[in-house]
Amino acid sequence: MVRTTSRITSRARRGLLAAAATLLLSGCATIGPGGPAPPGVPAGTAAQDELLRAAEHRLVADCLDARGLTLAARPRAPDEDRAFQAALFGAGPHELSVTLATGATVTAHEDGCLATARQRLYGDQRRWFRAQVTVDNLRSEAQARMRADPAHQAALARWTRCATQPGHPRSDRPAPAVAARCARETGLTDVRARLEAAELVMVRTLRRDELTTYRQLRARALRRAVELSASTHPQKGSTHS
Repeated sequence: MVRTTSRITSRARRGLLAAAATLLLSGCATIGPGGPAPPGVPAGTAAQDELLRAAEHRLVADCLDARGLTLAARPRAPDEDRAFQAALFGAGPHELSVTLATGATVTAHEDGCLATARQRLYGDQRRWFRAQVTVDNLRSEAQARMRADPAHQAALARWTRCATQPGHPRSDRPAPAVAARCARETGLTDVRARLEAAELVMVRTLRRDELTTYRQLRARALRRAVELSASTHPQKGSTHS
């Protein structure tokens, strides 16, 4: 099971900062062009993701079957469920760990069927785990860098003053309309859009090795997924001796 812990206390981000944070742009990291898809691999990220999910599901099911277990959802007694969870996600100490630039640490096991499936699919579970976790958090890293920028801090201070009504105590959660209006009037929206875009370019440059590994292992996994799909759904007209 993948777990995430954080060394950053949330106490400092309470109050108006929490309301301001909701205005941040969100979304998954974009990887950029990676060349033509390998032969047999469908075009488009969504179709490729579905292919990888199907392949991983099959490999996990095969692994559990070898242990006398099934992936099918059904009621399980507590002891049986614990055994199933351990077989699927692994047990004991977390062998895989990545501490991100944001301070968060992501951990996982490498002895469960999920890790076994990814080892077979990507060829190197440890390298894939590090690359995937890093790439999945590129935008979070860019946003953390953006929040530390003096231009953003100044715009946020202006937003805080704007969102606090004269003669009233500072509100932890100003009305959404007020928060949005102040973000526009104080320039916070523009500052965030500009800084986040620039920081995302910088972060991609800083993490180019992980991005390269991500692309390479994903291309390998897609080729393997095509092979698995072909063995599961042979072409019409094929014969088996």
